[in-house]
Amino acid sequence: AGLQESLDRKLFGQHLVNKVVVKAVKGFLNNTNPKKPLALSLHGWTGTGKNFVSKIVAESIYKRGLKSKYVHQFVATLHFPHADNINLYKDQLQSWIRGNVTLCPRSLFIFDEMDKMHAGLIDSIKPFLDYYELLNGVSYRKAMFIFLSNAGAEKITEVALDFWRKGRMREDIQLTDIQNALSVSVFNNKNSGFWHSTLIDRNLIDYFVPFLPLEYKHVKMCVRVEIESRGYAVDEDILSRIADEMTYFPREERIYSDKGCKTVYAKLDYYYDF
Repeated sequence: AGLQESLDRKLFGQHLVNKVVVKAVKGFLNNTNPKKPLALSLHGWTGTGKNFVSKIVAESIYKRGLKSKYVHQFVATLHFPHADNINLYKDQLQSWIRGNVTLCPRSLFIFDEMDKMHAGLIDSIKPFLDYYELLNGVSYRKAMFIFLSNAGAEKITEVALDFWRKGRMREDIQLTDIQNALSVSVFNNKNSGFWHSTLIDRNLIDYFVPFLPLEYKHVKMCVRVEIESRGYAVDEDILSRIADEMTYFPREERIYSDKGCKTVYAKLDYYYDF
């Protein structure tokens, strides 16, 4: 209930994300005997809400949210920076996951910047995501894995633009309109940590979750919520000015914010004397 309520209140313009994430997480947690760990791969442009959603998921399951000792975050450019060390990273990754799931079967692993991860590295965790009852005496079937990536964002925008140009509602976009094309796009993207990955090849990712590019009205919603969360009255003129300052694409139609809501909060500090 907390997950649904938080997404309804804080996430804008992402009807697919709201529906899929709640259904997937709720179903998984209510299953006393899952056959494999839950694996969600979140895709979309910067600022569309991927990190935000992984934070909300963590907060809805663990008392301390992202600060919980059972939640583990990996950032590709920070934790796995050098291609020369890929074999070392594979060993470390397997060891970290094995050790943490041994301590707590209901561990959550979040992998950020999958589009910057060295190809082949993520395949080292394939055994942990597969349909094994036990691996060396350890069950991984109650663990959760969330992958965050910009890869596939072009494909998602392509679908959203097609709907817009045909005069169809954004909310009419279904997961089936995007998911297959998205998984193929990510699998074949050489600049993605999922390039030719066995995780995709073996269908071990349960859902490829598309984050649609955000429109002008969604940017305004982000600004409004941030102002209110800081305890200030909303100035509609400032609200519009901040949204107007963002840059939008495609160049001719100018529908989608190219940074989503990412720089909104910094702009607020300029207009409001917080």
